[in-house]
Amino acid sequence: MKEFSRRSFLTVSAAAACALVVSTGLEASDRHPNYRYKHRHPSISFEHGVASGDPLHDKVIIWTRITPNKPKRRIHLFYEVATDSDFNHITHRGRTITHKDQDYTVKIDLHNLQADQVYYYRFFAHGLFSPIGKTKTLPLSNPESVTLAVLSCANYPKGYFNVYKEASTFDQLDVVVHLGDYIYEYGMFDAQGTPEYATEDALAIGRELPAGSDTECLTLDDYRNRYALYRTDEGLQALHAKQPFILVWDDHEIANDAFKDGAANHDPLTEGDYNERRDAAMKAYFEWLPIRPVAAENYSEIYRSFDFGSLVSLHMLDTRHTGREKQLSYNNYFQVDPQTGALGLDAVRFTTDLTTPSRTLLGTDQLQWLQTQMASSNATWQVLGQQVLMGRMNLPAELLILIAQLDSGDPTVEAAAAAALNIAFAELGTIKYRMLVGDPSLTETEKARVTTVLPYNLDAWDGYFYERETVLNTAVALNKNLVVLSGDTHNAWASDLKTLNGVQAGVEFATAAVSSPGIEEYLRLTAQEAHSFEQLLTLLIDTLAYTNQNDRGFMTITFTQEEARTTWHYVDNSDSTTYEMLPFRQKSLAVKAGSSERSIIESL
Repeated sequence: MKEFSRRSFLTVSAAAACALVVSTGLEASDRHPNYRYKHRHPSISFEHGVASGDPLHDKVIIWTRITPNKPKRRIHLFYEVATDSDFNHITHRGRTITHKDQDYTVKIDLHNLQADQVYYYRFFAHGLFSPIGKTKTLPLSNPESVTLAVLSCANYPKGYFNVYKEASTFDQLDVVVHLGDYIYEYGMFDAQGTPEYATEDALAIGRELPAGSDTECLTLDDYRNRYALYRTDEGLQALHAKQPFILVWDDHEIANDAFKDGAANHDPLTEGDYNERRDAAMKAYFEWLPIRPVAAENYSEIYRSFDFGSLVSLHMLDTRHTGREKQLSYNNYFQVDPQTGALGLDAVRFTTDLTTPSRTLLGTDQLQWLQTQMASSNATWQVLGQQVLMGRMNLPAELLILIAQLDSGDPTVEAAAAAALNIAFAELGTIKYRMLVGDPSLTETEKARVTTVLPYNLDAWDGYFYERETVLNTAVALNKNLVVLSGDTHNAWASDLKTLNGVQAGVEFATAAVSSPGIEEYLRLTAQEAHSFEQLLTLLIDTLAYTNQNDRGFMTITFTQEEARTTWHYVDNSDSTTYEMLPFRQKSLAVKAGSSERSIIESL
């Protein structure tokens, strides 16, 4: 019954959810707007800028949102597209209508475009021009190179989007890949008046959630208002106006730690039916972002592919809402030893639940689709744009017990656990180093402390064992050059991707957050402690080549026939719109195409 209700809602609301207008070129039947006519006091404004997205070799979506000074039933507007910024060479012109039912958003799917071509676009209504946007179609033949910017996790009350602003200054990008958490659903305070996630400093830095958008998002209007707030940020507007986006959602576009039937941050007793909340959030997402539905009247599935000639096939996945089973929790497997009183893990039950083939992240349909896409693609690089870490983050098991205590809700217990973690990490790092150099004095007990490991993040692919093995073994069997792009954790990572049998399947590059706090805040680390923590992690986790545990930033990755090279770029703060880059923290890594190892082989 729930599924029928969901599909019925999506069908009925299809026009309002997307309001996607197709434009094939110059529309001679439309009256040319009188651009000389100007209202002395325009009755509308373009407060949220312009955007473009989902480029193909002959199509791209352009977007804007009109803000009326007072509610209107509908608003007529025009759009123009040209190959020059002065609009002397116009390729597409037309008019359309927006209205309240689609939150006055506008989406035009431009068809019949030239491949690998830069276009400029603008909108016009009530005597007022929108800002000019710039976009680009994908190449049809084999390009010499393709460069992507990769970003995720922008939290408005945590800080200004300087990372978006910096990315907008890069002129050689082909597209921006956004891996989710475009917004966050939290309010400013919980029911007890305690600051919600990442809001502690919002008032001091001028980023508090305003009245009307300061409570947790539950309804369609809540999500619409949150997107409207985020899109006032000048850094985000600048990047949208400069580059086309290819996007997927993560959990916070709906609710924290979401899965296909619910979310950790959703209580049906106080917040209503989860399906209704999810549908409202997805509707707002398709209204406010330049994304093309994978099929008519389908606004719940967003996995899709983009081909950059025969160089890159980019497969955008949904690891959140399509097929994800509910996350496992270590708290359900910890047990107290009756003899010693020590806290331990029911390893047999945990391993059984973790490795069952029925435990899905993508779901059967999406997994089969991905395998088919990879098998049929002749591109040099198979690239997965998705949300959560795929690399194996196996940490010594004793650390997981301490980490679990950080969420106890008791400040004294949490502070003690954080202090014990620092000591344990240092001890385990020393033991691992002694193992690597062959220290003969190392005891079996010491060795067991670092070799008895468990996956750290059960919300990531570590918690979905079977499907990860399926994806990695597919890449190996097809002999593909696999690069996985990830977000979600707010920190930067680079890992070799190996099958359970130790076969190199590909590499993973994960971006830092735009502004959301990372593990360093969760573990209460100073900047210096975070830098030491980075070294400890790369020492303890065999497949981890690089991590940054302190800075906010983004990645650029350039693909050629020979290699894929990723560079992480970091800003020094998000507390104000004045910022500097951190060149001493910048990092570059590469992987060669066609090599037998296909592992991360270079660090600059």
